[in-house]
Amino acid sequence: MKKLIIIPLLLLSALSVNIIAQDKSGSEKFGSTLNLGLGIGYYGYVGHSLPVGTINYEFDVARNFTLAPFAGIYSYQNYSYWGNPNKPGWDPSYRQYSYRETDVPVGINGTYYFDQLFHANSKWDFYAAGSVGFVFRSVVWENDYYGNKQVNQSASPLYMDMHIGTEYHLTSKTGLFVDLSTGVSTFGLAVHF
Repeated sequence: MKKLIIIPLLLLSALSVNIIAQDKSGSEKFGSTLNLGLGIGYYGYVGHSLPVGTINYEFDVARNFTLAPFAGIYSYQNYSYWGNPNKPGWDPSYRQYSYRETDVPVGINGTYYFDQLFHANSKWDFYAAGSVGFVFRSVVWENDYYGNKQVNQSASPLYMDMHIGTEYHLTSKTGLFVDLSTGVSTFGLAVHF
């Protein structure tokens, strides 16, 4: 499964270097951008929104199109009651226990910019994007908890998300963006290189 994803990404990266080298048109470049975002959302494991951090690095692939490897993170604490079945219900082992879950999605984001279509001012970028990847989970239970440790098994490790957004360029090297998506919506800082 990993080979099925890695091989096309390597081929696409090699193709993007070739396309960038051939593009001498002077058209606006959207890539070579580090995007750092904070927002709210969740990846399907929790029934409510949480604070989320994201990072990605965009590079140009074709005119108005970029790819960006990304990573995100969120963490939350939840509780469960458990008592040792070999002891009576009043035994101190029957109490509330906690666990901390941390989820880290990683993958690739493809973005298409509509600036030319919208005849946007050079201070603004407008885009639509899609992300695909995997979510790596870590669940750590409190000491002395020996009950059922299965947490939210219905959620898939496959990560997919659709985005729309805009960026306002404060300077030629920095901008602020708003990214609204089906999973995690963020506000953040874009640093252009």
